[in-house]
Order: sequence, then C-alpha cells, then structure tokens
Amino acid sequence: MPYYQTWEEFARAAEKLYLTDPMKVRVVLKYRHCDGNLCMKVTDNSVCLQYKTDQAQDVKKIEKLHGKLMRLMACVESGEESLSSARIKTAAAAAAAAALRAGAHIMYVELAGAVVLGVVIAVVLLKKKQESLKTQDGWWGVGTPLESPEDDSIRPFRVETTQEELEDLHRRIDQTRSFPSLEDSRFHYGFNSSYLRKVVSYWRNDFDWRKQVDKLNRYPHFKTKIEGIEVHYVHAKPKNLPEGVRSVPLMMVHGWPGSFYEFYGILPLLTEPASPEDIAFEVICPSIPGYGFSEAPHKKGFDSVCAARVFHKLMKRLGFSQFYVQGGDWGWLITTNMAQLEPKTVKGLHVNFAPPAKPSLTMMMSVLLGRHFPKLFDFNEHDIKRTFPCVQKLVVDAVKETGYLHIQATKPDTAGRALNDSPVGLAAYILEKFSTWTDHEFTNLEDGGLERKFSLDDLLTNVMIYWTSCSIISSMRFYKENFGKGLDQPHSKIPVIVPTGVAVFPNELMHTPKLWVKQKYHKLVTYTLMARGGHFAAMEEPELLAQDIQMFVKIVEKRM
Repeated sequence: MPYYQTWEEFARAAEKLYLTDPMKVRVVLKYRHCDGNLCMKVTDNSVCLQYKTDQAQDVKKIEKLHGKLMRLMACVESGEESLSSARIKTAAAAAAAAALRAGAHIMYVELAGAVVLGVVIAVVLLKKKQESLKTQDGWWGVGTPLESPEDDSIRPFRVETTQEELEDLHRRIDQTRSFPSLEDSRFHYGFNSSYLRKVVSYWRNDFDWRKQVDKLNRYPHFKTKIEGIEVHYVHAKPKNLPEGVRSVPLMMVHGWPGSFYEFYGILPLLTEPASPEDIAFEVICPSIPGYGFSEAPHKKGFDSVCAARVFHKLMKRLGFSQFYVQGGDWGWLITTNMAQLEPKTVKGLHVNFAPPAKPSLTMMMSVLLGRHFPKLFDFNEHDIKRTFPCVQKLVVDAVKETGYLHIQATKPDTAGRALNDSPVGLAAYILEKFSTWTDHEFTNLEDGGLERKFSLDDLLTNVMIYWTSCSIISSMRFYKENFGKGLDQPHSKIPVIVPTGVAVFPNELMHTPKLWVKQKYHKLVTYTLMARGGHFAAMEEPELLAQDIQMFVKIVEKRM
C-alpha cells in the first residue's frame, strides 16, 4: 500500500489503475487527525494507491478532485446503458484520466473540462424510462360509427380491368399537351419531356395492362373492414413446407409513391427460399388506407399511428399473436409505430429507411466533431461521405428533394386534383421519384436512369395502381395528416425496444449513422451497409433485401 510523495507520481499510477476498469475503482478521501494530513486512496480491491499531504494548496486540489470524481462515478453507476456498457465506461475513463493527468498549475481548467464532458456524455447515455405508445380506436368510414358490431369477415379480392377503363386511359393520353424541356436540363428540372414522350408512347402502344393484372393476381388478395374502411392486402404463403416446419409471419408495408406491388420481386425469395437453411416466411402486404385498393379514410386525422393500429387489428384477425414487420418510406414509420404500440406482439422490426430521430445532444456532438474524430462516434467512410459537410448534406440537399413534401403536407388536394385527371401528369410525378430516389446522380442523365434499375412494365404497373384506384389524392393526404400535427408527436419521443434490424442502402435519400439509429432503436441487432441500392429497395434490390431480412430474423430466432 505505497504512499506517493508527489502529486504527479500519484496521478500517473492512479490513471493506469483507473483505466483497467473504471467501474471497479473506488476513491476514498480521509483526514488523519494524528498527523493533520489529508489522505486520498484509489483502489480496485487488489491494488491500493495513496497520496497524503498537509500542504494547503495540495489539500484543496485533492478535495476538489475527489468531489468531482465522486459525482461523475455516481452518474455512471446509477444509469442504465442505452448504447453499451463499453461506451459509458470509456466516457467515464476518459474524463477521469484527463482529470488525473492534470498537473498542479493547470489542474482547475483541465479538470473542469474533463468532468463536464464526462458528466454530459454519461447523462446522455442514461436510459430513459421505457414506455409504449398509446392509441384509441377510430372510425374512418362515412358518417357515424355503427351501433352494431363491425363485419369482421375476410373476403377474397381480385384486381380487374375493363375495356372502358382502358379506352378512357388511352383517350386522356392521346389528348395530353406536351411541353419542351430546357436544353441540356436532363432531370434537374424534374421529369425530362423528351424521355417522357418515350414513356408515354410505350404506355399507349405497348404496355399490356391486362397482362399485368394477371401478374398482380398471382398472389391471393383479400379485403376486410377495419374501423369503418376496407383494408386490402396480399397474403403470400410458402408452398410445400416440409413436415414439422412452420413459416414465420412477416408484414411488409410500402410507402409513397409505391404500393404493395413493390414487394412482388421479393415475395418468392421470402416464401420459397432456395436454401433449406433459410426461413420460409408467410408474408402479408397491406395497402395503406388511401393507397391502392384500400379505401381512403373519410375523416381527418388518419396518420401513421392509426395505420399501425389498423394493421395490428388485421394481423390479429388473421390469427397471428406474434409476427415480424418490415418497411421503408412510410412503411418505416408505420412499422416503427407498430413496435411502439405492442412491443410484445412485434417479435422484430426490420427497416430499410430510418431517418434521424429527434435531435439529441449525442447527435449534435457527432455533427460538430464527427468529421474530425470519426472513431469517437463510430463513423465509417460512408457516414463521413453522406454527412459532411453537414450544411450541404443535411440541409441543402434535403431542401432540394423535399418540395413535394411541403406541397403534400399543406395543400395535397390542390396538386392532387390535377394528377387525378391526367395520367401523363401522374406518371411524370411518380416516376421522377423512382429516378432521383434510386440514385441522385441519375438527375444528370437524359432518361433519369429509370431503365437501369427497373422495367417500364413494372414502373407503369405501379402508376396504374394509383390511376385505376383514383388514390393519388388520398395517398398525398397522408403527409398532411402526419406533418400537420407537428414534429413533436408522442411516438417521436418513445424509443423502440423490440429487436431491430436496419439495412442501409448507399443511395438512400437520407443517411443515418449507426450511432444515430441507436438513439431511437435501443435493441439494434443488425446494421448492414448494403452493397448497392436506393430508396425503393424491395423493388430495386430484392435479393439483397431478402438476404438481410433472413440474417436479422435468424439472429432473433437464434438460428445462427
């Protein structure tokens, strides 16, 4: 039990001991009446270091250091980890080590800075009280709710078309009025008129809607009434499951301007996996109310939480007590809300879009310092590329690509009315997003790069779902219902506590580093930087997305 004669020797030895495991180290301060000395001990039960002095200047240094170390250690010990125990220990150790290294002449400045930083980081990492999202039943049908119980029957549904529908479409296409794009404007001003003429010509003369309707009907469709409106969904089940093997239920939710058809490329990969080691999924793909073949709400207020509640009721009606959920775009928020509403029902959440949660001190510190100290915030090269310079990447680029959002979040019916009348206008409005959101560099191409990733048949099938169902206005209203309530809704403050997997596609609209994701999703199981792909991942890269879903669910199910 050695006594150190100088503060510098003691500080060096104490620092080395503290860094071995800061959670085991205890600091004791004792005044010795017998000799008038103030004694400080730093011990981890196996080693004990002591420093004593009767010098007034040293006594003040020791007392101040001891008090601040005690407050720091109390913060660390009382908090529960929200990132990881290693992060909290590292933050505490760094602060304590910086304090112990302080020499006699600069002690006060360094100690104050180190302790303040350590306390701030420790407090930020404290786990907030866990709570689930609350909601109440709604009624979105015409008029007042029925006094009798709602019809909960499930009815088969088929996508159909008529000759009259096709003739009306062709007449409107033939009467469209073209307008030239600026020279060399490519896709910088929106959908290029020269390429639009090619798309419209294909649509009018070569696209076979009846053939695509048959393709849509390859999987069983159903409708059921929930909270006063008809909810449409596709239900794809595995075929020829081996005896004793059970499928895993998975709900996949689309966004805007997509539809359930986005998942047609990934459905066979999930329901009929090639490897016997892979999980066979039973997949339910609903249309968000107001999208596609789901009835639009007739009353104001139907937001993501309402959609989440309706989809929970759908899964219960189908007999599932537990299931997985997956989504991108609005599907990300709806499935996140589903996990917040019933965390014991949702076994796992997988998303391929996870915009930053409500800004936190940790996030702000990473924005300020992450470019210069990436390892401190676990930033990789892609994080740096997509985040910095932060004003350009997080503000300017976002503003450039969110004009549609401001319109739809404020006056959706005005712009929507024109799109509902003009098939060519509707196609230009929707397909421009399939260009820019797939790869922003496609704005530099005359054709927007659309056919590099998608076929015109698939793109126009998605447009036709909006056109034949007259759902563009009601789909745009979903922005008004969500953003119209402000950005401080209860779900924005509540963490997700179910196992979560995030697939990070490099060309996604917004990039969210792992540190930021963990601010919202406290049980992050997988965070995968994908090899390629953008916003419409299921449609663009079905194989990659299927592989990541398989990996995530296998980990949660303990099959890996």
